[in-house]
Amino acid sequence: MLVTQKKQYALRAIFELAKQQGEEPVKTASIAEAQSIPLRFLEVIMGQLKRAGLVESKRGFFGGYTLLQPPDQIRVGDIFRLLDQEDNADACMACASKGNCPFLGGCVFMALWDRAQQAMDAVYDQTTIQALLDQEARLTGT
Repeated sequence: MLVTQKKQYALRAIFELAKQQGEEPVKTASIAEAQSIPLRFLEVIMGQLKRAGLVESKRGFFGGYTLLQPPDQIRVGDIFRLLDQEDNADACMACASKGNCPFLGGCVFMALWDRAQQAMDAVYDQTTIQALLDQEARLTGT
């Protein structure tokens, strides 16, 4: 699972929503500013996260986005896989796409890439948004 800029932005957006959980819905402009995400790109990402059932939106002056699950139930790997499904990603860690790989079926490095990928996926799946919130609190002393 390649960690694209889009996935990083989606993770930051979910993290920001979790930080402000319990308050009123959070506007995309607020998320974009707090997490340094280009607003137009964030709007597309939030639409994908909404279709995936991770966030809900409320329209209007007091509108914005809220999380649909508690932060301790959202894993980083879940977010990344949702975006892969939305984007129909089928990428190898070394190639842009397995379908275009000139060594497909005979790549001596494929087992190495697969083991590395499994190790990264395990880290992503063991890391919740709550764990990231807790880590930020330790780093900032809040």
